[in-house]
Amino acid sequence: MGSLELFLSIGLDEKTVDGNSKVITDLTALIHQAGLSDGCDRAIGILLLIMAKKKGGKALVHRPTLLDYIVSSKIKTPLQLDAAYSFLEKTGPEELKLHEFEEACGVGVEVSAEEIERTVDGIFQENMNSILERRYRNTGEYIGHVCKRLPWADAKIVKRVVDEKLLELLGERTAADDEKPTKEKKQKKEKPDNAKVEKAAVEEELNPFAIFPDPKENVTAHTKVPFSDGSLLECSNGKQVLDKHLKVTGGRVYTRFPPEPNGYLHIGHAKAMFVDFGLAKERGGCCYLRYDDTNPEAEKKEYIDHIEEIVKWMGWEPFKITYTSDYFQELYDLAVELIRRGHAYVDHQNAEEIKEYREKKMNSPWRDRPAEESLRLFDEMRRGMIEEGKATLRMKQDMQNYNFNMYDLIAYRIKFTPHPHAGDKWCIYPTYDYAHCIVDSLENITHSLCTLEFETRRASYYWLLNSLDLYMPYVWEYSRLNVTNTVMSKRKLNYIVTNKYVDGWDDPRLLTLAGLRRRGVTPTAINAFVRGLGITRSDGSMIHMSRLEHHIREELNRTAPRTMVVLDPLKVVITNMEPGKVIELDAKKWPNAQNDDPSASYKVPFSRVVYIEQSDFRVKDSANYYGLAPGKSVLLRYAFPIKCTDVVFADDNETVCEIHAEYDPEKKTRPKVLHWVSESSSPGKELLKVEVRKFEKLFNSENPAELNEDWLNDINPDSKVVVSDAYALSSIKDAAVGDTFQFERMGYFAVDKDSSPGKLVFNQTVTLKDTYKKGGK
Repeated sequence: MGSLELFLSIGLDEKTVDGNSKVITDLTALIHQAGLSDGCDRAIGILLLIMAKKKGGKALVHRPTLLDYIVSSKIKTPLQLDAAYSFLEKTGPEELKLHEFEEACGVGVEVSAEEIERTVDGIFQENMNSILERRYRNTGEYIGHVCKRLPWADAKIVKRVVDEKLLELLGERTAADDEKPTKEKKQKKEKPDNAKVEKAAVEEELNPFAIFPDPKENVTAHTKVPFSDGSLLECSNGKQVLDKHLKVTGGRVYTRFPPEPNGYLHIGHAKAMFVDFGLAKERGGCCYLRYDDTNPEAEKKEYIDHIEEIVKWMGWEPFKITYTSDYFQELYDLAVELIRRGHAYVDHQNAEEIKEYREKKMNSPWRDRPAEESLRLFDEMRRGMIEEGKATLRMKQDMQNYNFNMYDLIAYRIKFTPHPHAGDKWCIYPTYDYAHCIVDSLENITHSLCTLEFETRRASYYWLLNSLDLYMPYVWEYSRLNVTNTVMSKRKLNYIVTNKYVDGWDDPRLLTLAGLRRRGVTPTAINAFVRGLGITRSDGSMIHMSRLEHHIREELNRTAPRTMVVLDPLKVVITNMEPGKVIELDAKKWPNAQNDDPSASYKVPFSRVVYIEQSDFRVKDSANYYGLAPGKSVLLRYAFPIKCTDVVFADDNETVCEIHAEYDPEKKTRPKVLHWVSESSSPGKELLKVEVRKFEKLFNSENPAELNEDWLNDINPDSKVVVSDAYALSSIKDAAVGDTFQFERMGYFAVDKDSSPGKLVFNQTVTLKDTYKKGGK
């Protein structure tokens, strides 16, 4: 079979290979090597052609493996093939691990049509002004945005969804849409001032809040909300509304940190605090701590108290502490006004029916009931005359909209539940979608800042404020913070706390702020970590835990005094030292302190009996082992070299009970250094028996949220190891809860609240080794 016939059999033609003899030769060889001489689908043929055009490299040795994945359609897109090459170029012949390879190039990843639709909706919302202006001229760019966020999505489905959404939003293409844009005469570009560019970059790095406009620039908050009939609702602040707003704020920045008190705050909230409080502080403005307490069934006084306390621990001072429930009367009155204006109605559908109708984009049977009837029923809801679940107040928005957050959102529901802050005054409660934007307006918030998952709510946010003629804040979304090997969902956190998979909300294995504090992490380290991430709208990819640990180490290296603790003690008897003799040695508390500084060191007793780690001794020595062995010497940190002279075994003749050694008081040798502790008969110098808790990652997978219902099975059963009988020096006997230390050669540890006067308990904060590389994730 000739080359042309061969290429035709895999869906290609002679033009495809451009007559390039090398490509023709390589492609022919690949077809035969893959066993496709009888032909295959064009999609596979295209991938073989891409391979034929690739330059040689380390990936060549993996060509048989790559061909197997292509022929079996495990790799089926050019993007997957590029990812495969990138991975294989860094992998030697003996280093290939198929599970890592498959993860790197998306093998087996199926992106659902629903996920594609949600992503397209978000991108349309983000680029709405551009879409309305440029219409069908930018289709490829929108497809590219989707493929960037969902790299393994089927490009054909992405294109179909984008085309459908554009048609739904813009209507049929017109002749004007097909006209080529008139080329404007190119103006001579000015040569950039490198000094200014560099200065701007530095300023942005030093001040992440530089991206936000001044209130005097954004007070004309202006947005267009598209409707399914092709109309546009233009939302903007009128002069009278603006003047009233500026009179209250004086042109200053007003932000809010609005947590729901339904659990403990986690590290994601640390980023939100940094953005909300940080912007206000940097601009000399005000930031509210506002409890978003619209769901009394999930909220507790415990959580309210915790949030206020942890916000202050993080170093932030609220301008005022408010509650959404403080505004329940104003919110109710505005709901009545919304009904009067024809923008809300009382609905009798239950939750399942509402869900079904929304999925089918169908109007509720009660959507067009008279306003007077809805007003009467809403009053009956307020007075407790209607059973829970039998009625809701819904906003009359746009059930045919491309944005599902415009499908007649619920504004009020009935709940016969006392409220932790408002008491039992109310039996109807507003939803987040109704209350949040209104309270932002009532508190004159200038910058309403939230994470990207709320982006699709922006349309309903402005629709509601516009419908009530209220002041409109500037809305801006940023990427949420996701950290590896943990869960950030309050629902999941609440589940593992309630079901005792962990030891409470402040378990040191959790990335709750209470857990981090108990582990010995400081607010300074957390804020430095968050600041280093920046405030961007990128898709918030997973941040590796090592990046946070890097900032923790940087601070503890400066602030945590050194000491020595032996976790798994092995007794060493110094035979050439007389019993009862104790030598006081100087040990460094701070490695870089001046020698004449008395606070830079502490006293360590050295006596006839000392203890080293079990792992620092072997009966059989080896060339790459640096610990103690028979006939071998080591240096005890701050003390003397010792040489093993004898080993005492237990009755089984295998277990080492103790070792005998001689010390070199002249320090003539300089072997490898070990940490140690010593027995002492001097009052106040006795060894301390302490408990040490060591921690590993709580979840084995980097992103357990992706495991759906199997996420609980991913919990690491060895995430907590308790060492009950460790030995520590007496110099730390007065340590208080929260004090941190560097245990030499071991890592950083903090005193836990479970400590008692008789026994200190330490939590491992981080190990000594830093695996984070700047510039990486």
